[in-house]
Order: sequence, then C-alpha cells, then structure tokens
Amino acid sequence: MDSKPDRPHAGIIAGSLIPSALAFYFGTGLHPIWWLTWLAPLPLLLIAPRLSLWQAFASSLLASFIGGLNLWHYFRSVLEVPLAPTIIFMVLPACVFALGVLLFRRFALRGDLLKAAIVYPAFWVSYEFLTASISIHSTYGNLAYNQMNFLPILQIASIAGIWGISFCVMWFPAAIAALFVVPAQARQKKLLAVSVGIFFLAVLIFGEWRLRATKHAPLVTVALIASDLPENYLPRTEEDTLRLLQDYAAEGDALSAQHVQAIVLPEKIGVVREAYLSQTDSLLSDTAARTGAVLVVGLIRRDSHGLWNEARIYSPDGTAPLTYEKQHMLPPFESQFTVGTSRALLHRPSGLWGVTICKDMDFPQLSRQYALEGTGLLLVPAWDFDADGWLHGRMAVLRGVEDGFSIARAPRHGILSVSDDRGRILAESATSSKPFVTLVAQVPAQHDSTLYSRWGNWFAWLSVLLLFLSLFSTTKRRA
Repeated sequence: MDSKPDRPHAGIIAGSLIPSALAFYFGTGLHPIWWLTWLAPLPLLLIAPRLSLWQAFASSLLASFIGGLNLWHYFRSVLEVPLAPTIIFMVLPACVFALGVLLFRRFALRGDLLKAAIVYPAFWVSYEFLTASISIHSTYGNLAYNQMNFLPILQIASIAGIWGISFCVMWFPAAIAALFVVPAQARQKKLLAVSVGIFFLAVLIFGEWRLRATKHAPLVTVALIASDLPENYLPRTEEDTLRLLQDYAAEGDALSAQHVQAIVLPEKIGVVREAYLSQTDSLLSDTAARTGAVLVVGLIRRDSHGLWNEARIYSPDGTAPLTYEKQHMLPPFESQFTVGTSRALLHRPSGLWGVTICKDMDFPQLSRQYALEGTGLLLVPAWDFDADGWLHGRMAVLRGVEDGFSIARAPRHGILSVSDDRGRILAESATSSKPFVTLVAQVPAQHDSTLYSRWGNWFAWLSVLLLFLSLFSTTKRRA
C-alpha cells in the first residue's frame, strides 16, 4: 500500500523539509560542513512513509533544490552559466534524491527492513556512477567531496573508490530511518542495527589505522609558485608571456638555497607560438638547470595543427622538455583546445612522477592509469575560479587517496596545496595573498598500491547490482 490514514499536517511536513534543506545547504557546496551531509536526508526519510507519494516526492525535491541553491551564485556569476542550464543542474539531482526517497518509502511501507535501508544508498551511488560515466564533468558534484575534512572516512576510497564514501554517507541516515519507521520484528531490527554498527566501526577503524600506518617514503622538496596579478592573467603576446616567464624564473631562482627538487607553475601562464618556442624552452631550461629542479610550466602552445593546453616539463640536466597535453577540457572556456591522449612520466631517484592538468583530476580513470604504472607523486598545474579553490583542490586530493600517491597542485586563483596519499594537507597557501605566492614543502613520493587502483569501480558495480536485485525482487513478488 502507498497510503496511510494518519497523514501529518503541513507543519510537520515543513518541520522535516526545512532541517533537511538547511543541512543540504550547509553540508554541501564549495565549503561544506561534512557532518551535516550525513544528517540531511534523515528528516525526510523518517516522515516519507507517512506522506502520500506526491507529498514525499515534492517535499524531498524541494528540500534538495533549496540546499542546492548554495551553488547559485557560483554557477551564475562565477562560471556565467546561462539560467536554463543552471536550473537543470539543480533540479536534476533534486529529482534523483526525491526518487531515492520514494524507493525507501516503498520498501518501508512493505515492511522490508533490509531493502529499505540498502536501496537508498545503492540507488544514489548508481546515479553518481552513471553521471560520472557520461558527463563531461565526470565526478564533479559527487557527495563524497563534502567529506574531505573527515579523514578517516576518506580512507575507504583506497578500497572502494569515491563510491564507497557516498554509500557510507547515504547508508547512515537510511539505516537509522529504517530502524524507526519500518514495521518489522524486533529481532530483525536488532540484527540490522548491529550489522550497520559493525560496518561503520570497521570503516572508521580501518581509516584510523591507515592514517597511522604511513610507510617510510623518500621525501621530495617541491615548490609551487603562482601569481594572481591582473597583468599576469593571460598574456596574449609572446613578449608579455616571456616577461611573465622571466618573473616566474626569478621567483624560482630565489629558491636555489632551499634545494627544491620540483617547481610547479600554474596552467595556461601564456600563449606561445611555434616560432617562439625555442626561446621559451631556453629560458625555462636554464631556470631548471640553475635551480637543480624539475620545472613544470603550464602554457598554451599554438602551432599549425591547433591549440594545445600543455604542461612543459624541464629537467635540470638540460635534456629536451617532455610535454603533457590536457585530456579533459572545461567547456566552453576550453572548447578550442585539442585533446591530449598520452601521459607524462618522469623517472626520478625518489621514484616515478607524473603530470596532469587541472580538470584531469576530476576523472578517476586517468589517475588510476598513473597509479597502475607506479606513480608516487603527481605534479598538477591548474587554474581555479577563486570561489571554488578549496573544493576543486580537494577533489584532486581524493585521487591521491584512491590511488596511493602524493599530489603537488599549483593553481592560480585558488589554493596552492601539497597532500599525501592519505589525503592529509601537508602545506597550502591562497594564491591571492601576495603578488607572487611561493609554497615550499616536503612530500613523500613512494607509491602505495591500493585495491581501488587494481580493481577499479567494483563497488559502484556492486551498488548497481544491489539496486537491480532490490527492484527485481519487488517485480517478481508482484508477478
């Protein structure tokens, strides 16, 4: 049955909708309060079995949509997304959340305790997995990124990937709600409560163990340099680009006494045509030789074949620079660039280093490929939008937890950050704090093989299977 006689009045519905909406608003977005995300669905799940089908759907959609308004200014004013796509970006996840609540409601009304608890997180992870598989933005917006300040839960990503975090966050309120609202035997509820408690205890114990079980690894001294000065925004002429590169080179030269082993500059520092490339390479190769550091510089390279968003990698021994072309562009800002297809690997005394650029870190598959080759340190030029500096930087950090490597990320208009393979921020600095901001830190560079890097998205597929089995069993019962 899909109805019950004791319908709550509007005040009780609002009393569930408003707390959920507020928890979503402050528990997600660009600066989330992580623990609120765990509680946000709970009021709606608790009341859903007492609501009609459409009441449950409408109140859940409205709560999620209101919570999503925390990104309204970011979409409209920062990214300048048109009104219609912005509304779609906010309504679609809200509708999916509401459908998840309806699935919970269905099994709760049928007295199926286990399925009520499990179908909701399985449905949500299946949605996120599908979205990441087909979206040009991949995992952007994934619920797991709201947990970046909760280090113990992050460690499950080394086993189950980002999907394991989302599942935990959604299973917690679903299990609690199921225990309170599903009419089931006390023995069944006790068994579910004990099972869920053991699961989360195991996850947290594993997380704490992994945080404490850091292996000894070679330390690499890295330096990240960025400038947000308006005149350094994006030089259009080669002369202006060379002037800016000389300024960066001077900042690098000042680090000589600190014996840095890698220097990373931001993405798209300037535009260089083929005719000026040798002059650019000479300047930057000399800088690498003087500092004794590998120098990674993000440039826009224009040649007869197209426009490339490229990282050029200079070795202190003076060998020809390696190149890495960005593989994942941000439309419409980067639609004019040719997409890269290969990785860049550096064999260094401390181990294997890799290079990616900014949005590449939103896509778990590319980082997995680096991990499978044994990469211990990833050097990442980037370019953020100030407002999203914390979130986009932390999205990259999670790739290191999934795949067992450290990350040195140098954006402009963001936060310079150095992190280890446990997701700990070893050093960070806002790029807006000085005309030229330099961050120097030591970072472990030894690869730590993870189950996720070897098995990939197995947990996401398991969630899809759980969802299918739950729905199939319902259909079979009806037949």
